[in-house]
Amino acid sequence: MNRHLILAMCRPQLDLAVVPHHAACLDDRCAWSLLELVGPFDDPSGGACLLRAANLAEAMAVVHNDPAHLSGGWQLAAHEWQAK
Repeated sequence: MNRHLILAMCRPQLDLAVVPHHAACLDDRCAWSLLELVGPFDDPSGGACLLRAANLAEAMAVVHNDPAHLSGGWQLAAHEWQAK
């Protein structure tokens, strides 16, 4: 499994009612051992997580099923991370 850095940046149309659904989704992924690290930034601009997936396509499939993406309230980007 490779590591992928997922950046979630809030958009102006962010609906705060989606946040609990997004948090529950992250909790599920932590339970499945897909996430190594997850959390918000210290300002209200968004957050990031470190996702384990076989490749970038698999990582994007996981990201695209998150309420954060489905709601359109966050701009999500995934990058394969070559951490050492």
